[in-house]
Amino acid sequence: GDPSGLIAVADHGDAAGISGDVPADGTRAARGEIHRIFQPMFAGGVALNAQLSWEKLRDYNSGEIYARYNYTMFGGGLWGRFYPIQQLFLQAQPEYNSIGEKFRDYTADPVTTTKSRYGAPSLLLGGGYAQPIGMGNSAFVIMILYDGLQDDRSPYRNRPVLSAGVNLGF
Repeated sequence: GDPSGLIAVADHGDAAGISGDVPADGTRAARGEIHRIFQPMFAGGVALNAQLSWEKLRDYNSGEIYARYNYTMFGGGLWGRFYPIQQLFLQAQPEYNSIGEKFRDYTADPVTTTKSRYGAPSLLLGGGYAQPIGMGNSAFVIMILYDGLQDDRSPYRNRPVLSAGVNLGF
């Protein structure tokens, strides 16, 4: 294929995740990338992140909702890949995410709502595997990354980020 082609990645993986003691009622995450292959061994581009999560906390006996928690994250960054071997790559991705949290307590009289919004830098480092599919620049990609900065507000919270998707060549 043409090594200078533009590639878009559709990825629906663990784009950050939410950790906590109560399972989320719903989590939706999406990650998109657009990049250009500069040489057969190097690629770079832009990554965009979005994640929405919500929980309803219920009383064990009555089943009544006593609180709700919402979490949103939007962000992105630049990334670079080095292919020391044709299908294996190393990746570095500085990233910045804007995170919003909202907690509503229905047990308080009156009902109270607490909101916060903050930013969190990350430096995702790791590697992966790209298996070419079809002709051109398309490939199945799987990777594992880790936040090297470990900022207190990082959405990656001292754990690996597993990601899989498809590169589509244009």
